[in-house]
Amino acid sequence: MPIKPFQAESKHLLDLMIHSIYTHKEIFLRELISNASDAIDKLYYKALSEENTGLNRDDFLIRILPDKEKRTLTISDNGCGMTKEELETNLGTIAKSGSLDFKNEFESKPDIEIIGQFGVGFYSAFMVSDHVSVVSRAFGGEETYRWESHGAEGYTVEPCEQRETSGTDIVLDLKPDADDEKFSEYLDSYTLRNLIKKYSDYIRYPIRMNVEKSRLKEGSKDEYESYTEEETLNSMVPIWRKNKNEITKEQYNQFYKDKFMDYEDPARVIHMYTEGTATFHALMYLPARAPYDFYTKEYEKGLQLYSNGVMIMDKCADLLPDYFSFVRGLVDSQDLSLNISREMLQHDRQLKIIAGRVEKKIQSELESMLKNKREDYEKFFQNFGLQLKYGVYQDFGAHKDGLQDLLLFHTSAGEKYSTLAEYVTRMKEDQKYIYYVCGESVQKAALLPQTEAVRDRGYEILYLTDPIDEFAVRVLEKYQDKEFKSVSADDLDLETEEEKKEAAQKVEENKDLLSFMKDALDGRVKAVVLSNKLKSHPVCLSTSGAISMEMEKVLNSLPNAEKEKVQAQRVLEINANHPVFDRLVKLLDSDKEKLKTYASLLYTQALLIEGAPIDDPVAFSNQICSLMTD
Repeated sequence: MPIKPFQAESKHLLDLMIHSIYTHKEIFLRELISNASDAIDKLYYKALSEENTGLNRDDFLIRILPDKEKRTLTISDNGCGMTKEELETNLGTIAKSGSLDFKNEFESKPDIEIIGQFGVGFYSAFMVSDHVSVVSRAFGGEETYRWESHGAEGYTVEPCEQRETSGTDIVLDLKPDADDEKFSEYLDSYTLRNLIKKYSDYIRYPIRMNVEKSRLKEGSKDEYESYTEEETLNSMVPIWRKNKNEITKEQYNQFYKDKFMDYEDPARVIHMYTEGTATFHALMYLPARAPYDFYTKEYEKGLQLYSNGVMIMDKCADLLPDYFSFVRGLVDSQDLSLNISREMLQHDRQLKIIAGRVEKKIQSELESMLKNKREDYEKFFQNFGLQLKYGVYQDFGAHKDGLQDLLLFHTSAGEKYSTLAEYVTRMKEDQKYIYYVCGESVQKAALLPQTEAVRDRGYEILYLTDPIDEFAVRVLEKYQDKEFKSVSADDLDLETEEEKKEAAQKVEENKDLLSFMKDALDGRVKAVVLSNKLKSHPVCLSTSGAISMEMEKVLNSLPNAEKEKVQAQRVLEINANHPVFDRLVKLLDSDKEKLKTYASLLYTQALLIEGAPIDDPVAFSNQICSLMTD
């Protein structure tokens, strides 16, 4: 019989669709099963519209028939089938979708959910086979026809042996195995079962296959025999499409542990259904603890993406913003085409709408958790709070308004976490700023000398102990019109006007001493000043400019920091009310060399208090020994 050419042009077009639309060859099975499901749907809806009660939905099924000897894989259904004309129209034209035509015809009926709407799914079969046969009998028709093709050259359609019932058999002659491709694995029952579980577990009709098993022979203790048993390979009803009141907490938790390979129950379940511009189901979970690789480059974020119960992508990163990357779960939408690549998804308008709705839902659930289940939220924050802080800093603070009320901090008010809103409600009437201090831990931050003056005024201090904290706070700038202020800043503005005058006079009286000490430190500090924040300690370091000491440490620890070190503009602050200061004043007139040593010692002491590396440990040790033997 003469070969008819495809109407949609050439081999180049077929190759283009296969290689650009499909990332993995295993997708072919998902596509063909989805087409089979659509065919059954069409017959079922046709029966309903014609009030034909002779057809029962429970009778429909999809069958998988692997044949290792012939190297063929058959996907069979008892759906609507196709006439000769439909075979030529639907399979003879690349990117022609019979499913889409059917949906358009019945689009006024909202309960019709057809999976394959892009029209190229069938041609994925040519990724794994070099010859495809389609044997089909249309419902109500008397003839059965076979459509055959070896690929882009064209196809033939001719009558064949009669099929007993309506439906379609798609027979794939698999390609020979190659060094980099083992096509014969698609004949292995274990592989087929896993692929169906992965991609087509929630197809609404049973997918059945004969599976070879073994059992102990009757009357024998150690002799086994092989037998074949038909198995249903799919679950059919997805949990996320059920009403919430039909699902128990135990069922939610078990689904999470089975689906996402976690041994602990989740901290929270988020089950949503949205209709309108974007219609979709979503079932998401907040894990009880962070995965071991969560804060590494290896961690891959994303939600599973389904189209009408058929998985499109295992981890769709575009559905989650980075700051909510800890969320695990899935989205199932009938508005997304099944046949779509990662590249096409990035530009899909529906996906962007869904992602926006998902983000808002996660946000509201976290806010609810913080308000109503504080203890649970604090446990969650211990695991994932760092990611929320990164979100505040990310994109130049574009998301800070939505995230700032989700942040928790330790403060000088007690051991419990505090939100920024709670901090502000506790502020004293005369308090101008939200004060913070950076440290490796709460305990070390609380001991820093810079905190003395602020605490003496009765002002509460935020303890910032994560590397990202100060960057996030700088991006926030303000909270409820209250500016953030580091206790190490050189402009704390804690003094009265009288105190400022006294301080200025003392600076003027000791300007020669301060200038000498600055010169003695030989460029290690921008200035030496008299401190307005120290009470019992003799010395501390502050900074001038945008880079703080903590920022310097963080930036210099980054992977590319070796090339160009960041240097904060350090300021050495001296407590004029400490006995050490009196000693410095006397040395200015009596022993300038010893004053140089004292300046170096005090600077090194300030570095040690800050937890910063000292310039020369040997010189520091020698200076201490020199003083001890003086």
